[in-house]
Amino acid sequence: MTGAVLGADGLRRCGWGDSAEDYRAYHDTEWGRPVHGDLALFERISLEAFQSGLSWITILRRREGFRAAFHGFDPAAVAEFGDADVERLLADTGIIRNRAKVLATIANAQAARTLADGELDALIWSHAPDGDRPAPPTLADVPAVTPESTALAKSLKRAGFRFVGPTTAYALMQACGLVNDHLADCHAR
Repeated sequence: MTGAVLGADGLRRCGWGDSAEDYRAYHDTEWGRPVHGDLALFERISLEAFQSGLSWITILRRREGFRAAFHGFDPAAVAEFGDADVERLLADTGIIRNRAKVLATIANAQAARTLADGELDALIWSHAPDGDRPAPPTLADVPAVTPESTALAKSLKRAGFRFVGPTTAYALMQACGLVNDHLADCHAR
């Protein structure tokens, strides 16, 4: 694998970040930037769970559909979803219609609702690695799992969350800025 690629706009990006316009916007303005707040982090946990086994662009292109279907990812609202809501979601072509992931999102909302205000944010950010890591020179140098993501997955599971294994937890850490995995020669670094 190589380092960042030169885009048509003259900017160097992580290779995946220049493969489609959706990715360019996400890479340049969101990915790797710190995300705080229980609602914002609950949304990211939910979307990362839906992404499991799929391409991120599939989720990215359906994000507004997910937000509409899951009431803006408000844990209090989603925690109250019942059987009729599950059936509604499984019929919604604007999202990924996977029963296990829908049920996990509802269970995760119920888990999030039991946490005090700010506690989800604190739980997630308590697993940010100490200090700066060296910038990865190539995509091959970016890990899929780290000791911190394994610990985060365990903490989330202890809190009642589902579909949050170490790989999903690391993707969450990357997306929410707990780690900076933009390549060394990427303009977004």
